[in-house]
Amino acid sequence: MIALIVSHFVLAACAGPLVHRLGRRAFLVLALPPAAATVWAFTRWNTAASGDADTWSWQWIPDYDVSFDLRLDALAELMVLLAAGVGALVLLYCASYFRDDTPQLGRFAGNLLAFAGAMLALVLADDLITLYVFWELTTVFSYLLIGHGSEHRHSRRSALQALVVTTLGGLAMLVGFLVIGQAAGTYRISTIVADPPEATLAVSIALVLILCGALSKSAIWPFSMWLPNAMAAPTPVSAYLHAAAMVKAGVYLVARLSPAFADVPVWKPVILVLGGATMLLGGWRALRLNDLKLVLAYGTVSQLGFLILLAGTGNRNAALAAAAMILGHALFKAPLFLVTGIVDHATGTRDLRKLSGVGRSLPYVAGVAVLAAASMAALPPLLGFAAKEAAFEALLHGTAAERWALAVVVAGSALTTAYTLRFVWGAFARKPGVPDTPVHRVGRAFLAPPALLAVLGLVLGPGVGWTDRLLGAYADTYPAPRTPTTSPSGTGSAPPCSCRPSPGPPVPSSSSGAPPSPRSPAASPGPPPTASSAISCSGRNVSPSRSPVSSSAVPSPSTWPPRCSSWSADSSPCSSPTSRGRAHRPPGSGTTCSRAAWPCSPASWRCSA
Repeated sequence: MIALIVSHFVLAACAGPLVHRLGRRAFLVLALPPAAATVWAFTRWNTAASGDADTWSWQWIPDYDVSFDLRLDALAELMVLLAAGVGALVLLYCASYFRDDTPQLGRFAGNLLAFAGAMLALVLADDLITLYVFWELTTVFSYLLIGHGSEHRHSRRSALQALVVTTLGGLAMLVGFLVIGQAAGTYRISTIVADPPEATLAVSIALVLILCGALSKSAIWPFSMWLPNAMAAPTPVSAYLHAAAMVKAGVYLVARLSPAFADVPVWKPVILVLGGATMLLGGWRALRLNDLKLVLAYGTVSQLGFLILLAGTGNRNAALAAAAMILGHALFKAPLFLVTGIVDHATGTRDLRKLSGVGRSLPYVAGVAVLAAASMAALPPLLGFAAKEAAFEALLHGTAAERWALAVVVAGSALTTAYTLRFVWGAFARKPGVPDTPVHRVGRAFLAPPALLAVLGLVLGPGVGWTDRLLGAYADTYPAPRTPTTSPSGTGSAPPCSCRPSPGPPVPSSSSGAPPSPRSPAASPGPPPTASSAISCSGRNVSPSRSPVSSSAVPSPSTWPPRCSSWSADSSPCSSPTSRGRAHRPPGSGTTCSRAAWPCSPASWRCSA
């Protein structure tokens, strides 16, 4: 894990000599570290999909409990595959996009590979301070990449704007991290998510500061303007940073923390309002522009609003849809940016008013663009359709606020369809009164990376069930919904938690029928439970709750989930805090998992009948 991250930075430092010796073919060598990270992530697929996690730790600042912690769980697995997989393909694309005599090509190549390494470390970080360090590294490298054409004033200004907005947001986020870490007594993310601190005023303010960092990184309104201006960067940068990597960092952070903090009163209003507003404003703006990259840029802003809204909703169904949409968005937006680069390269313009007849001259390029655009417009049977249908279903069966958000999402989806049609028509259609645009020949290697991504979006549409286990393992970190859970593939999925009290003599419950509170004596760690009353845990993940259940209590029927009529014993014991892919460390239990205080609530029990 750590070797893969280090290899990115080591080879990035060698990029200058490699480009000097090999020219643009050096990108083929530079693609090796992200390609290796992609292969490694695939080898860990079953581990992550089963709810387990690979970890690596190095004590960084022991006196302050700050460690260099890395952790590959289901959500990190998804993000590694996107950051590394798309990164490798973009580097291969660069070998065709640039010329050997492109100025400062070695510096550009090194910055792009170093950014990929920083992004890889960011999504693997299991410590708030470690995450912040690599968060800021992505900001620095994005500044260098956006400002690559430093001879142009617009490039310099755009790079500086992106740096200022994301750095200020990052500093606010750091303050929030420090407050949350002090309140939780640890900076380890998995531990904080498993046992979040009480929602005090200080914690609420800290969450607002953290959201400032996440929303500014993902270009959510009112921080949106830096992303369209960043289109001054070369097209490979736009395809990678602004479709699959950097702008997903904010979405990733919200998705990572939402299981712990979605119930804090300040969380959902900020997420739903700003996410919905961004989706509408970005979509509307995309309809009014003539530069193909800017159409895609504002479309990206709109889609990021949608992703933030889903990731921060705080229920399992929305989490499933968010994970599927994160994957789908990368598989349609990155190829569309890459295709735009091919069109610009072949015609010398991105102005849709001047482009005419390009589809006939470049039929294969047009075919790839139409395939990716169909997924963006959520047409069946592509992955974009499956993910958006899952999102509609999740919001429809949510709270009243989520149903209002659904209305916004439907309106935003209509705008998405409109600017998608405008993009395809503007780039490839023959327009009356506009002469056919002269086109240069495009090599197969140039088209291969966007074609592969677009085809994956097609294959994973009907084949989305292949990802159900992985996406479900992340969604299982949320409390089970009261409505039936539906995966993006349309099939039912088992509720997330698997705490099954075995049959035994009833124990009186409280008057409300609820289990004892977390601070009550009954919930405190005790001796190992007997065979007749043990709580055993299995399945993908145990969803923690603020209301642990005493191991000596058999739940009152009034606390059973709907349609549940009986309970069954499970012989699989809980072995360690991280055995199920998350840190299950109840308060006061030390570093081992005490089954007597395992944090499960009635909302997360699995019905066995």
